[in-house]
Amino acid sequence: MEPALRNTLLTALLALVFGFLGAATWSYSGLADNRTRAFLLEKPEILKEVAEALARQESQERLSSLGDDLYTPFPGAVIGNPEGSKVLVEFTDYNCPYCQASLADVQQLVDEDPDLKVVMREWPIFEGSEGAARMALAAGLQGKYREFHEKIFELGPTSPATVETAARAIGLDMEQARADAASEAVSVELVRNLTFAQSLGFSGTPAFIAVDTPLAGAVGYDRLKEALDNAPS
Repeated sequence: MEPALRNTLLTALLALVFGFLGAATWSYSGLADNRTRAFLLEKPEILKEVAEALARQESQERLSSLGDDLYTPFPGAVIGNPEGSKVLVEFTDYNCPYCQASLADVQQLVDEDPDLKVVMREWPIFEGSEGAARMALAAGLQGKYREFHEKIFELGPTSPATVETAARAIGLDMEQARADAASEAVSVELVRNLTFAQSLGFSGTPAFIAVDTPLAGAVGYDRLKEALDNAPS
C-alpha cells in the first residue's frame, strides 16, 4: 500500500474508532503508528471497511456535484415509468456483453416495480457502438427507445446494417430517425454522458446509479434491487 494512502486510512480509522479529537491527540503523541498497526494486525478487516467507507464518501461527493442533471433523461431515453419517483441510471454500450447480460436484470426490476424509472445514458465506448447509440436516442424521440434497445441487443454486434434493421423492425420513421441521429442535440447528449461517467469515476459499462448508490459493472439483479430498496425515500 502506498504510504500516503496508508496514512489517510490510518487517520480515518483512528477517527472512526477513537473520535476525531481523540485521533488527533493519539496521532500527535507519536503513538499512532505502533499501536494502530498492532490493532489492525488483530482486525485487518477494519482497514477494508474504512477504505470502502472513504470510497462511498467520495462517490457521494461526486454525485452531489452533478445535481439533478444526472437524473434528467434525454427525451424518451427512459425504460419503465417516465414519472416514477424511484430512479435507476444506467450507462450502456450496445457492443458490451455485460450490458447485454444486465438487460434481463433491469427488465425484471422494471416489471416488478411500477414506480421505477430507468434513465438510460448512452455511452458508446466500444468500437462501432456510436451509430447504435445515436439511433437509440433518435428512437427515444419517437417514443420507441425501449423497443430499439431490446432489438439491437437481440441482433448482436452492431453495424450500420444491424442498426438499420433494428430501426426498421420497430417501425421508426427512418427519414426523421436518421436526421435526429445526426443532430447536434444527440451529439451533445453523448458528450454529456461521457462527462457524467468520467466525473463519477466509471471506467466501463455497464455502470449504474441506484438512486444515490454508484455501482460499476454487471452487478446483477440482487445487488441492484438491494441498492434501490435501501435508498432513502
